Amino acid sequence: MAPKIHGGPIIDSRMSFSDAIAGTAAPPSLLADLCLLEVSYYAFDGALHQGQLVVHRRLRDELREVFAIIQGTRFPVAKVIPIVHYAWSDEASMADNNTSAFNYRTVAGSVRLSRHAAGMAIDVNPRQNPVIYADGRSLPPGASYLPRAGGALKRDSRIVREFLARGWQWGGDFADLRDYHHFDKQL
Repeated sequence: MAPKIHGGPIIDSRMSFSDAIAGTAAPPSLLADLCLLEVSYYAFDGALHQGQLVVHRRLRDELREVFAIIQGTRFPVAKVIPIVHYAWSDEASMADNNTSAFNYRTVAGSVRLSRHAAGMAIDVNPRQNPVIYADGRSLPPGASYLPRAGGALKRDSRIVREFLARGWQWGGDFADLRDYHHFDKQL
């Protein structure tokens, strides 16, 4: 983890936009709709941190509002680093409990582009909020869902309610699996 800078937050990510999208296969027309958003949050160490998300420009203000609530309520977030840091691997990002948004990829097990591919989805604390499949498997491997644990999301969580109030969909409500860390929005 990076040291505090002049008594400010611990910096988890300080990339330029071009650094944060380097090496993506996304077409230039899609990249033109994205922006880099700096967010502050309290991590599991109790300290104030600063990270970054690559998101669709039209969702920037909503995500800024939700992260202001995340910070204000001290809802713990492990880290927020653009997924380029993980060589565009969703699995590596989830295993490191990273909160991320843009990742030009398909929905797992399909050929359909994910909402993440357009910067219209965010995954929050994947280790506290794993994907649980109907057969009981979970991702990331070794993660378990304990709704009362710090950083976990559940239907009546303030963070879930804030996303839903802004028209986002929560993966905890999916019918065929429970993707507790996932939120997405159609524009």
